Amino acid sequence: MALQQTVEQTVAGLGYDLVEIERSAGGLLRVTIDLPWNGPNSGAVAGAPEPFVTVEDCEKVTRQLQFALEVDGAEYKRLEVSSPGIDRPLRHEKDFERFVGEVIDLTLKAPMGAAAGTLVSATRKKFRGTLERAESGGWQIVWSDAPAPKPGQKVSKKREPAPLQALGFALDELRDARLAPIVDFKGRKARTADTGLPD
Repeated sequence: MALQQTVEQTVAGLGYDLVEIERSAGGLLRVTIDLPWNGPNSGAVAGAPEPFVTVEDCEKVTRQLQFALEVDGAEYKRLEVSSPGIDRPLRHEKDFERFVGEVIDLTLKAPMGAAAGTLVSATRKKFRGTLERAESGGWQIVWSDAPAPKPGQKVSKKREPAPLQALGFALDELRDARLAPIVDFKGRKARTADTGLPD
């Protein structure tokens, strides 16, 4: 059985999602797992923080994978099982659905070219912005090229905000997409449902 298939079946059998598998020099096999997400109507409490992969989860998957890979005679020297981290890669349609409204970094396979218009460089391939569903049903990233204010800097209320820009994309146009690694030292905030009420 192919190594990829063994890892996929073992991880899924334990109730986790396989995010990615990497093989690197020196025989390291790195497996990244996440807790499954069953869509916005999965019965999760609105506003509750999303659960995260724990060390115990990684240990459980490591033990089972070591056994499964040994049975299959897979060649590797070291196995590392980890959570996706704050810059989690987005690979599948389900990943994009799960993280709508989050800030992401994406890199296109090809520069924008003529589609860029006058506001964006035609050679630009990298973007950071908020992931949204496009009106067409596809995906878009919305951003502003205004520099973020420095901590403690006062911003005049009279200052005109920089215009928002949007870029629609299909998943096959992407070289890479991942959650933007933004750290908030005030602690994680639970995702709140849009109730129309002030926070």
